[in-house]
Amino acid sequence: MSGREFYAQDSSARASWRLAVLMGRNSRTYKFALGQALLEFGRTGQEEVPLAELAAAYSLGLVRHLGQDPQAPQKKKLGETDFLTVAEQERAATLDAGQPTERLLAAAVRSMPAMVMQKFHNLRGDSAVPHTFYELAGTGRQRVVRLAPHLLRLAQSEQVSSLAAELDARWRIVESSFAAGVGRSLVEEGVTVDWDTLKITDKRRRRSVTGVVAATVGFQHGRCLICGDVLTPGDAVAVDHVFPFSLMRRFGSVGSWRGPDLDALWNLAPAHTSCNGAKSDRLPTSAELARLAARNEAIMQSPHPLCRTLQLSLQGGGPSRNMPSWMEFLGAVRTAA
Repeated sequence: MSGREFYAQDSSARASWRLAVLMGRNSRTYKFALGQALLEFGRTGQEEVPLAELAAAYSLGLVRHLGQDPQAPQKKKLGETDFLTVAEQERAATLDAGQPTERLLAAAVRSMPAMVMQKFHNLRGDSAVPHTFYELAGTGRQRVVRLAPHLLRLAQSEQVSSLAAELDARWRIVESSFAAGVGRSLVEEGVTVDWDTLKITDKRRRRSVTGVVAATVGFQHGRCLICGDVLTPGDAVAVDHVFPFSLMRRFGSVGSWRGPDLDALWNLAPAHTSCNGAKSDRLPTSAELARLAARNEAIMQSPHPLCRTLQLSLQGGGPSRNMPSWMEFLGAVRTAA
């Protein structure tokens, strides 16, 4: 699924935001730090933010992540004046003070316009998201960031907590890829799901990365896979086995299940707890399969390791090998069931 196809399912500013955050390729995590800062200021309703104030929130957010995982591919050698080098050197003092040091703030103000702000709206190739969320105006110390009405509405909507959680989940997934030492290349093992915690786990390091709901719900446009309605912050949310896990037990009693692992990411989708309970052990409807196929195709356009995980399922885990599309894969599973 291309970015254009993803946006066509929901032609809103919210979909543009998710395109930028979830489906852009990231050689560093700067986009996430900027997105976090934009939501923070958008919540206040400010229409203009001095660049230095945005840079302070941006650099503080990034420094807080630096102590957990790398923020860029490890194979890339960083120079002494590189922003990440400065951030690492100033990390302890910044965290002690709860605000960036003068040196770190100056480095952020200097680097942000060209390094991340010109690129936030860009997708792969020459395309960009349909909505823009800010513009940079002024010169020198008078530079300001004008927050677009689209951003202000998003940041003050009831879905902002979900958007913030999706951003944080994507940030942690990209960090996990960098920590594996592979940069943009494939994470061969992909990821797995720990059902005791409902966390996505990095197979290589055996460490929880982020929650299943936060990692996947944005690719469903924040909607329940079963009823198609929006999942609001007050809703009870479950992780649904789209093809019920009971299929594996049922076939096990008479022979063996010949289909793929139904506990894997391709078959797991956020849904209202009430919808999930009413669905019980029935097979998915055609509409649910279409939504799941679209969701999985969207994940395939995201950076590894989520993309790689679904590649492995599509290529080798179906009733027959190397299924060419998710609709064919899901149709084959339904036939096997």
